[in-house]
Amino acid sequence: MNSYDIIIIGAGPAGATFARIAEKSQKILLIDGSSDGKPCGGLLAPDAQKALACFDLTLPREVLVDPQIFSVRTIDLKTKQQRWYQRLYINVDRKKFDNWLVSLSPFNVTKEKGICFKIQKENDGYIVTYKNSSGETINAYGKNLIGADGANSIVRRSFFPKLHTRQYVAIQQWFEEEREIAKPFYSCIFDADTTDCCSWSISKDGYIIFGGAFAPKNCRSIFENQKEKLIKFGFPLNNPVKTEACMVLRPNSLKSFCCGGDGIFLIGEAAGFISPSSLEGISYAINSAVMLNNALLSDKKDKHKEYKRATKSLRLKLIVKNLKCPLMYDPYLRKIIMKSGFSSIEIYQK
Repeated sequence: MNSYDIIIIGAGPAGATFARIAEKSQKILLIDGSSDGKPCGGLLAPDAQKALACFDLTLPREVLVDPQIFSVRTIDLKTKQQRWYQRLYINVDRKKFDNWLVSLSPFNVTKEKGICFKIQKENDGYIVTYKNSSGETINAYGKNLIGADGANSIVRRSFFPKLHTRQYVAIQQWFEEEREIAKPFYSCIFDADTTDCCSWSISKDGYIIFGGAFAPKNCRSIFENQKEKLIKFGFPLNNPVKTEACMVLRPNSLKSFCCGGDGIFLIGEAAGFISPSSLEGISYAINSAVMLNNALLSDKKDKHKEYKRATKSLRLKLIVKNLKCPLMYDPYLRKIIMKSGFSSIEIYQK
């Protein structure tokens, strides 16, 4: 059984960032359990761009996809209101983006494709059991464990109480774009009859993707219900070629977060760090990884206490974002704001 100073479970932006910036003298195992796709719009928001810019990183061309869109078409299905708002996102292939971040890992990081299914405490560390890409069952020992494995984190579920947070199922489908009639767009969709969260659609390299976050109970039928409404609204959402799903969190109190304990550290959405208003999580994944690395490199004896102190700004920022939620998600307030046209842009129709 191989031994490591740190085992990171999850190789998304949080896990890949920590692996890249961690102390090079440490022996690190990075377990990448990602599948072929994750229900993510694949848009880099300004906060995520800033997080990358702080490392002086530039995106390679192969990560970018067509088209680059400069506005979001906001739709309220119940009232049939539409508004356009300028947004400065970068359209990327999320899978290629994650792989690119992992490829930046230095020599001291061992990268493994595998699914972790068991973690147990052993002396002063942890034994992680996972099945690799060849189907072999592997045991690895780590002095410290980092959970970067998202909303349904096995690390968090194995050792910490359930988070007091809202849980949704994100479902996303891909459709071939009908190029002769399609016009590239990015939309944010609200429908109070199907979900108190949001949905989205994005043009991406010859495809239209449609996804949304729904309460777990009957989520697939509710998703199909909303999709049928959008088809009637004019969206080309027939004959999906791919369907993806995963859990997503929406923090709403300080009890929605868990930073870890006893040699275990949680980063990214595994810790509850994701925007409750936009569901943007990449910036929080990167920034929490940086904060953890700084805490581990500090001269403070209690690394857990230092990490929790460092992430206080993230937790408070996310709680403050809840104040924004009623403006977006309360049907009455949304109707007033959209009707007023506040901060929207005018679209010149041909």
